[in-house]
Amino acid sequence: MAGQEHEEVADPAAVKRHPALFRAIRQRKNPKLRRSDITVTDDAAVKRAVKAASLGNAMEWFDFGIYSYLAVTIGRVFFPSGNPTFELLSSFATFAVAFLVRPLGGMFFGPMGDRLGRKKVLALTMILMAIGTFAIGLIPSHATIGLWAPVLLVFFRLVQGFSTGGEYGGASTFIAEYAPDKRRGFFGSFLEFGTLAGYVGAAGLVTALTALLGSDTMESWGWRIPFLVAGPLGLVGLYLRLRLDETPAFQKLEAGNVHASDAADAVETTTAGDLGKIFRQYWPSLILCVALVGAYNITDYMLLSYMPTYLTNELHYGETHGLLILLGVMAALMLVISQVGKLSDRFGRKPLLMAGMLGFFFLSLPAFLLIKQGSVPAIVIGMAMLGLSLVCLLGTMSAALPALFPTEVRYGSLSVGYNFSASLFGGTTPFVITGLISLTGNNLMPAYYAMAAALVGVIAVACMKETARKPLAGSPPSVETDAEAAELVHAQTPDPKF
Repeated sequence: MAGQEHEEVADPAAVKRHPALFRAIRQRKNPKLRRSDITVTDDAAVKRAVKAASLGNAMEWFDFGIYSYLAVTIGRVFFPSGNPTFELLSSFATFAVAFLVRPLGGMFFGPMGDRLGRKKVLALTMILMAIGTFAIGLIPSHATIGLWAPVLLVFFRLVQGFSTGGEYGGASTFIAEYAPDKRRGFFGSFLEFGTLAGYVGAAGLVTALTALLGSDTMESWGWRIPFLVAGPLGLVGLYLRLRLDETPAFQKLEAGNVHASDAADAVETTTAGDLGKIFRQYWPSLILCVALVGAYNITDYMLLSYMPTYLTNELHYGETHGLLILLGVMAALMLVISQVGKLSDRFGRKPLLMAGMLGFFFLSLPAFLLIKQGSVPAIVIGMAMLGLSLVCLLGTMSAALPALFPTEVRYGSLSVGYNFSASLFGGTTPFVITGLISLTGNNLMPAYYAMAAALVGVIAVACMKETARKPLAGSPPSVETDAEAAELVHAQTPDPKF
């Protein structure tokens, strides 16, 4: 388009004299779509892909959820000091450690996913994640092996974090590349349905075990059960992922929609070379990705990870009661999240993302003032206000983020941007908020932190382009039926001029 404008401005007289020549040049630069270029999706294959990717995401957040909900217990088991605040801060610092290596995992697995394919790398991340979580359930306590207990905990948290570095970028890329353009928001929302399912599974299991076994038994050995459950779950996820085909967009890229020399370069290139290309050529999209993910992660972790600890430690609410309320809120979000995805397909990603960011900016303080009242109705209303804001982001972000980057670097770019931001802002959220409350004595700090994040998010959403109902960059259009494909091809044919 820019080239065309340049030609017309440079010498409009030449364009007038040789219209056929300039038309041929434009067509060569932007060749018409052929029917064979357009991907017609297989509905059953799309659903299988969504199921496999979402289950992996559910397992990731199940792993992180159980750690969050057992933070107080883990603090006592691995960091016994007699000081509850120190134990909790140590536990959350170990939670944050996993996020410090996520960018390394993203830089390792992301470019690998662009070279070798999405499916193989997603299977590998699933195996590592299951091993890391299962192993935490087997670590002896501090009372048994002393300093080695927290050392082993940190090591397996690092394994979890490293593997997770390749998970979200790959899973969101996988669904985005499988889904038809007009329904990418709807199918993408199931990735975050998996997030909520993981949290609900974790919160439900921890709540049930605490109620069944009691606090003392949970501290003695009951806390291990949720971690050990991750082993069998990982095998199920691995089985589902290995049954999938590679995404249509990656298959077309591999099969020759790029020049042979490019394909050879892609095979021979190194991870360092891939990363260099991402940082050199796609840094504006990378910055946008970091800002969007930062705002989204802070608000996400504040509500879904930190809130039970906040209710227990700051408001002295019963551990089980706080989790039960959060469970109810998350179950409600699960009921509406796919509808939010549909709305983003209909009205666009930007309006939904902006609604979520503005919701957190204007509603965080009133919501926390309500939660501070301490009564169940006030807490439910306050958390529902935050939950409705969050679901606007959850239901839209997994379709919006993959569209920031072209197919050849999508997995790598999204993994780097997402995990760098999640490392800086996501996993540190419980630690930062706990520290801020401890320093200031003000238990409204979570609201102020969420408002600051939302303000950054508002600016980021304002700067992004609308991508709903459009093909992914670097990929051909993707439609649901042959009739739609024929319509697309026909729409390019200009009316004959006589």
